[in-house]
Amino acid sequence: MRVHWAWVVAGVSFVALVGAASFRAAPGALIAPLQHEFGWTTGTISLAVSINLLLYGLTAPFAAALMDRFGVRRVVASALTLVAIGSGLTVFMTQSWQLVLLWGVVVGLGTGSMALAFVATITGRWFVKHRGLVTGVLTAGGAAGQLVFLPTVAWLADDYGWRPASLVICVAALAVVPLAVFFLREYPIDIGLRPYGGAEDVPRPEHTGGAAQRAIGALRTASRTRAFWLLAGGFAICGATTNGLVGTHFIPAAHDHGMPSTTAAGLLALVGIFDIAGTIVSGWLTDRVDSRLLLAMYYALRGLSLLVLPQLFAESAHPSMLVFIIFYGLDWVATVPPTVALCRQYFGMSGPVVFGWVFASHQFGAAFAATAAGLTRDHFGAYDLAWYVAGALSIGAALLSASLARSTEDAAGDLPRESATSRA
Repeated sequence: MRVHWAWVVAGVSFVALVGAASFRAAPGALIAPLQHEFGWTTGTISLAVSINLLLYGLTAPFAAALMDRFGVRRVVASALTLVAIGSGLTVFMTQSWQLVLLWGVVVGLGTGSMALAFVATITGRWFVKHRGLVTGVLTAGGAAGQLVFLPTVAWLADDYGWRPASLVICVAALAVVPLAVFFLREYPIDIGLRPYGGAEDVPRPEHTGGAAQRAIGALRTASRTRAFWLLAGGFAICGATTNGLVGTHFIPAAHDHGMPSTTAAGLLALVGIFDIAGTIVSGWLTDRVDSRLLLAMYYALRGLSLLVLPQLFAESAHPSMLVFIIFYGLDWVATVPPTVALCRQYFGMSGPVVFGWVFASHQFGAAFAATAAGLTRDHFGAYDLAWYVAGALSIGAALLSASLARSTEDAAGDLPRESATSRA
């Protein structure tokens, strides 16, 4: 049986997401080496990480619109090249502003163009059947790429310095460019196919106006609904408690308790491995279970786990910490498939662009948490307060998710009459 090209597109997208995410692995593993060489504070380095996370999110909705206007291949290839340039040039930096410019701005823009709005675009165009499952697989690829690279980055930084680690990341991102150029396709109709599992041909949509206009227009319409703000609020907390806090500060927090950085990086790599299973299962569940309930459960369980984390840090990876790592890995980005599904349910064909804005809120939360946790460590000498606040916020996100509308009609009812009519 001939393989549907949708699976080829999904496979290349998976590899591209891992490649783009590779530089996202660096911040937590390189904080200590950068402090040792340059004497920069945790807060200073965290500022660069925060800008990276912020641009990673703000670029996403515009990247989704650019993919509609100029094509997925062009945007993906350009984004990967930008990541490679930014990571490669960091080896020449000597001042903290250069870290902010390269690590924060350049790489933030590149990775933002390959953010989860890209996943929503690919699954929305190419899949009808198994859409939730494929969303889970692609999301897991991006998140796992951030974490599975950590042991390599930490090992290189410890044995050879942080510069070789940055160069390896540069090469990894650049190596994916040819795959994107040669194998990605824009729409199934371009090669005479229907979306996988689709019953009829789907023509190319007609897009009017520029990419920025479309992105802003989608935000203007979505922001009039209660559903958008509930999704954005919950996802902001999601970003704060994953990329912003755990992804950036778990390694230095563990190091504060005597754990070697390489051991802590290995634990985060385990989070990435279990994240693959958790997110794929979440995608499978999203095709079958009310997404609102899934989100509420994921956030509540995450909050409870963060509340106990400060008591688990020690010089070695004891069994209780391993239980946390497995549990947190299963929950890491399990929130993405149901959030993507709800954006498409509430906002129709504008769902991928609206999800880009929801994802921007995710990165706002991540950026805030990355800086706030670094300042907390500088001021109090420990991260404990950051973990407790994050746990309480996650439980709050569960309540926001449980408050979402039960149906598309209920969500559309939040819109002004003319907007609800045009959406339908």
